[in-house]
Amino acid sequence: MVAPVVLSIDAMSGDHGHTVTVDAALLALSEIPELKLILVGDEAILAASLAAHKHVDVSRISIRHASEIVEMHESPSKALRNKKDSSMRVAINLVKEGEAQAAVSAGNTGALMATARFVLKMLPGIERPAIVSAIPSINGHVHMLDLGANAECDAQQLLQFAVMGSAIVNAVHGIERPTVALLNIGEEEIKGNEVIKAAAGMLATSGLNYIGFVEGDGIFLKDVDVVVCDGFVGNIALKTGEGVAKMMKQFMQEEFTRNIFTKAAAAMAMPALKALGKRMDPRHYNGASFAGLNGIVIKSHGSADALAFSNAIHVAVREVKQDVPKRIAALLAATLGSEPALEPLK
Repeated sequence: MVAPVVLSIDAMSGDHGHTVTVDAALLALSEIPELKLILVGDEAILAASLAAHKHVDVSRISIRHASEIVEMHESPSKALRNKKDSSMRVAINLVKEGEAQAAVSAGNTGALMATARFVLKMLPGIERPAIVSAIPSINGHVHMLDLGANAECDAQQLLQFAVMGSAIVNAVHGIERPTVALLNIGEEEIKGNEVIKAAAGMLATSGLNYIGFVEGDGIFLKDVDVVVCDGFVGNIALKTGEGVAKMMKQFMQEEFTRNIFTKAAAAMAMPALKALGKRMDPRHYNGASFAGLNGIVIKSHGSADALAFSNAIHVAVREVKQDVPKRIAALLAATLGSEPALEPLK
C-alpha cells in the first residue's frame, strides 16, 4: 500500500487565487492516487468553488480557514508581521505542525520566502535558502539555482547551492552523481570575479561532480544537470531565456501568417510546431523549490493556470516521497565532513 502524501495548498494567493488553485487541486488528485490536499483560505469561497464540481472526493480534500490574503505587491516584512492568519502563513504552519508534508503557493515570492524561513527555519549548515527550478534545455532540462532569493552570495554559499541542487536532482530524477557547473562569463579558469574563482576552488575539492564553468548559452546547450549562480544573475538569466522563447514564438507566428504560401507551410509543419510548443511550454516546468529550508515549500508562478499549478503540486509530491531536506542534510554532511543533525519541525 502506497503511503499517502498530504500537502497544504495556499489557495488564495497568486494572480488568480482560488479560480485556479481549486481546479489545479482536483486535477492533481485525479493524477496522483495517494495524494491528499488541504486547501487553505476563505472557507466559504473554497467550499462554494468545490461544490461547483461534481464527484469531489471529500476524503482526499479538506479546507482550512484563513481570514487573510498576502497580496502580490505587499512588503515581505509587513506580510510576515501583520498577516499571521493569511492563507500563505497557515499553509506553511501546517507543515511545521506536521499536518502537511509540504506547502504549495503561487503567492508573493518575497513574502513566501520570508514566511517559510521564519516558520520552518534553515537546515543545519545552510546559511541561506535558494530558489531552484528545472528549465528546458537541449538535453531535456537543467536545474538552476539561485533564481532570485539572494542577490549577493559568497563562495561558501555557492558551494551550499551546489550541494542542494545535486541532492534535489539525485532525489527527484535518480541521477547518482549529477554534474554541476558554475555560471560564468567564460569557461576558462582565469575568467570570473573573485567570488566565482573561490567557489570553483571549493567545488573542485568538494567531492561533487563539478565540471567547471558554463556560459549563459550553456545553460540551454550544455549537458549539465545543475547550474549554480547567485540570485541576481540567475533571475536575469531565467527571465532572458523566457523572453527569447516568447520572441521566437512571436516571430514564427508572424512569418507563418505573412502570406498564403507561408500559411500553407505552417499547415504542413503544424505537427512539428505543436511538438515544439509542448517541449518548451513553461507550464510543464512550473514549481520552484525553496531549497535549504527544514521543510518543503514549492513556489508556483503567480500567473499559473490550472495545468501549471498542478505541475507544482507534482513537484511537491516528488520531493516529499524522496525526503529532499534529509537528502540535502546528508549530502552537506558528506561534502563538508560534518554531521549536522536534522532539526525536528515541531
